[in-house]
Amino acid sequence: MKLLIIGLGYAGKRYQRSFAYLSRELNFPLEVAYVGRKAQEVSIPYYDHISTALKEFQPEVVIVSVNDQSHVSILNALKSFSGFVICEKPVAVFGDDWKPVLNDLRSLKGFAFDLVERYSDVTRRLRTIASYNEWTLVRASFHWGKDRLNDYRPTCGVTSEVIHALDLLSWIRPSKGPLLLRSAIGICSDFSISGHAVLDTALLTGRVGDAPFSGYSSFVNIERQRTVDFTFVDPSGKLFHARCIYDTPAWDHDHLRVWTRDQKDRDLIIEEYRSNPSTVGLETLHKLSRLCEDVVKVANFHLDPSQPFADIEDAARLQRLLDEITVGITDPLTATYQRGEQRILIAEDADLETLG
Repeated sequence: MKLLIIGLGYAGKRYQRSFAYLSRELNFPLEVAYVGRKAQEVSIPYYDHISTALKEFQPEVVIVSVNDQSHVSILNALKSFSGFVICEKPVAVFGDDWKPVLNDLRSLKGFAFDLVERYSDVTRRLRTIASYNEWTLVRASFHWGKDRLNDYRPTCGVTSEVIHALDLLSWIRPSKGPLLLRSAIGICSDFSISGHAVLDTALLTGRVGDAPFSGYSSFVNIERQRTVDFTFVDPSGKLFHARCIYDTPAWDHDHLRVWTRDQKDRDLIIEEYRSNPSTVGLETLHKLSRLCEDVVKVANFHLDPSQPFADIEDAARLQRLLDEITVGITDPLTATYQRGEQRILIAEDADLETLG
C-alpha cells in the first residue's frame, strides 16, 4: 500500500508510526512518501508539490496533517485524487471557504475525519449499552481541555479541541435531531504563536435533539481534563448516568462508569471499565491506530471498517458548528501570558505525554 503524508510534522509522524506498526502486524507491504515545505533528514521519498507526488508516487491513501490554517488549500489540491483521504481536524479555520472544497471530494474512495475518541473502548461500550437498552438522552455536559500554552505548533484555537467533545455528544447516542448551539462565550489570549488574541476557551450551551447540553473547553487548562457526562432515560422512565473520562492519567487511558440509583439514593453500578493499553510501539497511538487499521481494511484489503468513519458529512456538520461558535463569541475576554521579552516554547523533541 502506498501512503502519502502531507505535512510530516508531529501529527504526520504519528500517522507514520501507526501505519508502520500495522504493516508489521497485518503483514502488508507499505511504501511511504511525504510532501512538505522542505526535505527532512528521513529515509522516505520527499516531494515539494502535491501534484507531483500524486502523479509520480500514485498513493492509495493520503493523509492531511498540516497546520489547521492549511487544511483547505491542501484539500483543494486533492480534488483530482480518487483514493482514500484521512484529514486532521478541523476542516478549516474561521473565514475559509471550505464548503466547495468538501463538495469536490465526494468522488473519493473514502474519507476519514480524525476523530479518534470514537475509537476508544469507552466510547464503543457506552454507545453499545445505550443502543441496546434503547436509552434516550436527557442531558449532557463536558469539560474538555489540555495545556497548549507556548506550544511551538500553530493552531486555530480552542475550536480544534472542543470538536472532540461535540462529536461525542452526537455519536454515543444519536438523536432524532441535530446538535444545535444556543449560546457561546469565550476568552482569547496570546497562549499560542498564532497570534496575540487567539480563542483559547469556550463555554457553550445547546441541544442534542431535545436534550440540553453545556460544555467547557480550553487550550489553557493547566492539566489535561477530558470528561463527558450523560444522563439517559430508558423506555420505562428510569434514569441512568454515565461518565466517560479520556486520556487520564495518560494518553489513551480511558474510564467508563455507568450507574443508576436505588430508592435510598445508593449508586447501582451497571458498567465500570478502564482501558490501560500498553502495546510497545503504540504509545499515545492506540486509538489512532484503530482508525488507521480501518483505513487499511478499506483501502488495501477491500474489507468493511469496524465502524463507520467520520465522513465528509460529519466534517461539514462539525465545521458549521465551529463557525457558529466563533461568530457567537462576540465580546471575548482577553488574557496576557507573555510578560517577558522572549517567549520560551515547548521543545519539538519533548516527550509524547507533553506534546499529546
